[in-house]
Amino acid sequence: MAKVFGIGGVFYKTADPDAVRAWYARVLGFDLTDWGSAMFTDTAGGFQQWSLFPADSDYMAPSDHLFMINLMVDDLDGMVVRIEREGESILDRQDGEYGSFAWLMDPAGVKLELWQPPEG
Repeated sequence: MAKVFGIGGVFYKTADPDAVRAWYARVLGFDLTDWGSAMFTDTAGGFQQWSLFPADSDYMAPSDHLFMINLMVDDLDGMVVRIEREGESILDRQDGEYGSFAWLMDPAGVKLELWQPPEG
C-alpha cells in the first residue's frame, strides 16, 4: 500500500524571497542551491515530524502564521552564538528529554524552532 514516508520540504510565500534567502544563509548558514533552495541530506540522529496544534494554541507565538518550521541542528550552542552575532534574538531556550531547543523569528515573521536531538 502506498504511504508518505517523510517530509519533503517546507515552502511558503514572502514579500521579498531574495532578502529572506540571504537572511537564512547569513544567520543560519544555509547552503543555497543555484535555484535558491537548501537541501538537507544528513538527518542522522533526528527524525521528521508532522504535528497539528489546536487553533487556540500559542505555540507559534509571537508569529501570526499558522505554521512554524523546526530545523535540526548539530550544535545548538554554536547556532545561538552565530545567531546573536548576526544581531538576531533568541526568543527562548530549553533543554529536555527530547533534546535542546531554541526559538527565533525569520524576517518574514515565521517562527523557527531549532532542535538539537539528544545523543543516542
